[in-house]
Amino acid sequence: MTQLCKSCPATPRQAAARKHAIDRRLDHALFKAFADPTRALLIACIAKCGRGCSVGEIAECCSVDVSVVSRHLSMLARAGVLEPRRRGRAMLYQVRYRELSRALRDLADAIDACGPVENDKKEDRCGGGC
Repeated sequence: MTQLCKSCPATPRQAAARKHAIDRRLDHALFKAFADPTRALLIACIAKCGRGCSVGEIAECCSVDVSVVSRHLSMLARAGVLEPRRRGRAMLYQVRYRELSRALRDLADAIDACGPVENDKKEDRCGGGC
């Protein structure tokens, strides 16, 4: 029989251990930060700016109320998506590209590790019963 999964766990205990290992590798706060459409828009606006942006600049760019922007930016900073930096009285926010890259690579690796084995022939994947 052809192996369907790259490394299928043989027992429930192994499956639980794999899930725990994946959970440790993935930063749930980061992905929760991306789950809100307004926060995703804010990240895109800041990334497009290409430098540290103030709350007012971000609110103007995204057509979102300053108080809403401020609350979302705080959450994104706590999740590690943004780097807040004080310049005088203004707080500037910048995307933390290296950390985002690492987290997204970890997600891709976790999905890849649990995904099916790549084969050219369909009958190899399903044992010929398709």
